[in-house]
Amino acid sequence: MDKAVEELCDGNCAGTEPDRTKIEKAQVEEGTAAELAELFKALGDPTRVKMIYALLEQELCVHDLCVVLDMAQSAVSHQLRYLRNVRIVKRRKVGKTVYYSLDDDHVKEIFVQTLQHLQHH
Repeated sequence: MDKAVEELCDGNCAGTEPDRTKIEKAQVEEGTAAELAELFKALGDPTRVKMIYALLEQELCVHDLCVVLDMAQSAVSHQLRYLRNVRIVKRRKVGKTVYYSLDDDHVKEIFVQTLQHLQHH
């Protein structure tokens, strides 16, 4: 078994003397950090990942998602509401039918890039 690698500098390390102004500018704002964390949290659930995957190529109604995922409508609707709140999916209503699709190409890119990263290893 591998020994745990400590994430510490050598006792003789004097640091890299970084440009403090540059580092401060590179810091993400608290609100943005929270939104980004929420986005990744949304991707941390296998059911939501399956929903996003199903919506990669085309929009689907709630019934279609229930069939594809073999889930009850209430469970699908609950997850879709969560994904809508974090702006991963959007909805379009036609009569009484609601169709869901990915919110924009950025969502698709994030998802596809992540899949490619996993398949690369």
